[in-house]
Amino acid sequence: MKLDSIRREYRFAALTKQSVAASPIDQFKEWLNDAQRANVNDFSAMSLVTAETGAFPQSRIVLLKDISVDGFTFFTNYDSQKGKAIEKNNKVGLHFFWPELERQVRIDGVAEKTSREASVQYFKSRPLESQIAACASAQSATLTSRSKLEEQYRSLQNALQGDHPECPENWGGYLVRPVKMEFWQGRESRLHDRIVYELVENEWKIKRLSP
Repeated sequence: MKLDSIRREYRFAALTKQSVAASPIDQFKEWLNDAQRANVNDFSAMSLVTAETGAFPQSRIVLLKDISVDGFTFFTNYDSQKGKAIEKNNKVGLHFFWPELERQVRIDGVAEKTSREASVQYFKSRPLESQIAACASAQSATLTSRSKLEEQYRSLQNALQGDHPECPENWGGYLVRPVKMEFWQGRESRLHDRIVYELVENEWKIKRLSP
């Protein structure tokens, strides 16, 4: 495989300071809706980047579960690697990539736990199997085997006898409040459009960056 010869031109759309919304949240919603209408696979998937002092940055894919004027919400086990990393440094990065639309969005933000009520409400909306899995798995802890995990799942499933488990205390949501958002639109000859929103004294400033 000759990776250095793989390339294609981007001609889907253009992006200008004049065409974007005044709010990056509104602009993001527009692009997210475009991705859904275009049937992009896992269009709500995003890379979450955490960075502890002196450690390597860590990136993983999580699913966006809510977007509001305040920011972006996802859910996880608070004792997971990402939960422990956020506890030490709550400055995080989010990254969305929609290749079918030749678009990316990069977000710098500050993560904070959602209310317990919001966490429980979302947990109850999940399928029973997902609820059991969240309770049965000590996320990010060393596991001796796959069969051990499946045994833990079946044991809890049998104990519940069809009932729904309570939302674990160490499971819930994070809201990422954005301070900077970059919208990237692929363009021909690698002259891509990059429009950045930056929060300055509670007001969003918009600028264009070189590709």
